[in-house]
Amino acid sequence: MPELINIYCDESCHQERDHHGVMLLGATWCRQDKVRQAAERLREIKVAHGMSPYFEAKWTKVSPAKVALYRDLIDYYFDDDDLHARVLIVPDKSMLNHEAFAQTHDEWYYKMYFQLLEVIIDPKSTYHVYLDIKDTLGAEKVRKLHEVLANANYDFSRKIVQRIQTVRSHEVELLQLTDLLMGAVGYANRDLASSPAKQNLVSRVVQRSGYNLRTTTLYQESKLSIFKWQAKRLG
Repeated sequence: MPELINIYCDESCHQERDHHGVMLLGATWCRQDKVRQAAERLREIKVAHGMSPYFEAKWTKVSPAKVALYRDLIDYYFDDDDLHARVLIVPDKSMLNHEAFAQTHDEWYYKMYFQLLEVIIDPKSTYHVYLDIKDTLGAEKVRKLHEVLANANYDFSRKIVQRIQTVRSHEVELLQLTDLLMGAVGYANRDLASSPAKQNLVSRVVQRSGYNLRTTTLYQESKLSIFKWQAKRLG
């Protein structure tokens, strides 16, 4: 039987006109038979820090009082060999020229999602992909992304990517981990310095990963893979 792998995806500032230059897509993945163990451990860490096991860990919730909790969550990620993550960075959406490339922003968006997932998906394995619910377009996003991934992998019977569905991040521990890692990468790439607590966590991810979080990592990197996408210029 092919190995079944769960992928948990999140995104930040993906709308065309949201007045944010940096866009991120992130994914955390592991074998399905390891998901429950990881989720239970993440909840145990929350309880150890006096939080409810169902507390939603999010980058936007990072504060001085919770730095130790978030550091422990990050350390758990790097200590668990079953967990992997990849973040795609679009450094400046203002550089996009969709008209010149005969595409809409939505079409480009799905191309970016393919760039995020293409190095994760192995035709010898099977996948369930979970997307964080962001808006009312969830069903259409699932349909289109499944179509793009199936066509790109000649997976017309959808035996490789078997399922794509939206979920609520407060119910899914590994999706929260995606948000946290993506948030650290985003903070580093937005040149922000307003939160010492977030700077502390960025430094921790830099230390544990061995990367500055601002440049593309080696293609074979499987623990924290980073891809910094650059818009093509015409002429």
